[in-house]
Amino acid sequence: MNLPNLKQARLRTTKKVEYLAAANLKSTKYTNKKYYIRTYGCQMNVHDSEEIKGILENLGFIPTTDLEQADIVILNTCSIRENAHDKVFGFLGRLKHLKKNNPNLIICVGGCMPQTDSVANLLKTKYPFVNIVFGTHNINDLGKMILKEDQKQQIEVYSIEGNVYEHMDYVRDSKISAWVNIMYGCDKFCTYCIVPYTRGKQRSRKMEDILEEVTSLKKAGYLEITLLGQNVNAYGKDLDFGYNFATLLENVAKTGIKRIRFVTSHPWDFTDKMIDVIAKYENIMPYIHLPLQSGSSRLLKLMGRRYTKEEYIALYNKIKAHIPNVSITTDIIVGFPNETNEDFEETLEVVNKCKFDGAFTFIYSPREGTPAALIKDTLSKKTKIDRLHQLNELINSYSLAHNQAYLGKTEEVLVLGPSEKGSNKVYGYTKTMKLVNIDGAGEDIGKLILVTITAAKSFSLDGKKVIFTKN
Repeated sequence: MNLPNLKQARLRTTKKVEYLAAANLKSTKYTNKKYYIRTYGCQMNVHDSEEIKGILENLGFIPTTDLEQADIVILNTCSIRENAHDKVFGFLGRLKHLKKNNPNLIICVGGCMPQTDSVANLLKTKYPFVNIVFGTHNINDLGKMILKEDQKQQIEVYSIEGNVYEHMDYVRDSKISAWVNIMYGCDKFCTYCIVPYTRGKQRSRKMEDILEEVTSLKKAGYLEITLLGQNVNAYGKDLDFGYNFATLLENVAKTGIKRIRFVTSHPWDFTDKMIDVIAKYENIMPYIHLPLQSGSSRLLKLMGRRYTKEEYIALYNKIKAHIPNVSITTDIIVGFPNETNEDFEETLEVVNKCKFDGAFTFIYSPREGTPAALIKDTLSKKTKIDRLHQLNELINSYSLAHNQAYLGKTEEVLVLGPSEKGSNKVYGYTKTMKLVNIDGAGEDIGKLILVTITAAKSFSLDGKKVIFTKN
């Protein structure tokens, strides 16, 4: 891999990015050529793909959803779970056959997977038909790599994080709701998590740059922004400017943008000041994703989570008591190495006490290079699957009960687009992040409307637009 030295990494500017000009993006080589991008993983990967699209369109490429028509294919990958790896390598097999019919097809693999040495080496030795391999730290080099005349395999994966770039030319997936990165990387080093190794150490953006971006999005007509970070409420801890996430959140609220969300929070960094700010401002949505991971204090310690079961429950109750109508969802891992029946029962106990609005649940997936991957595991696959099913049944029962409480109520919904539930329906979200499928109202995409909830399911609501009539 092409690893820059520390001096080179420090030279990366935090001012307006000049790599576009450096890559000679005035070239007409790829004008009206078509790009196809496939994104795996978290919201951060989705937002990275918006940056990749900006780079490609500055080169002259235009998007296509037809893989067969693509002149360049980019796979923006994830390393969190093993099945994400399997999906990428399976798709590469399909691309190999495509390239036989189209030798000029440019195939790129980027994102988190190449940040691990084993994957980068595997791509080099077993997937030589892949033209470009890049990591999370050098997405901005993609344009220059594409423009190189020699299209033999290029592998540039930086192990040293550079500075934070500003003023990216994002091609955003929505003109209504936008992601806003406030930081990159993570310093928590939970024992099961690969993120600090693929995304690097925590690097926070300066508050003035974030506020400038939010203000510009508001002027462009965006109604909602989501502040994004691997551990969003640790924002500012790596800076010497005396501000933190609560400070940032309050200043973002003062911009007046209609809706503000943030993901993902770590219980360790969730402060009383944060709770006060969320409760104070109506444009900060009363929805919090607060990962639990396990209800066993023994396992939480092995996971490196820095809180106990009792501390998590106390924080949960404090949030519920101080933020009116707040909705709280969570993440839970089942089958962490040597999870006992007692450990699992403690997780069920916390779920019964907290009655989460919803949860993302996973069977533990060992990631190479993490401390937890070195633990010998005695749990059978069947046990893990059975526990996951039991947990999901419990969580879904609470999710349904929460949703049923909305029946007959009128809720403000931000309408985002056509619904998959029918040609005459649109979808949107309540302030509390409840998905609502709405009859008609196609003319209201991009608007905040009032909706009466008519049906409740475990994962969504149905509703009808409130029609106001003149007296």
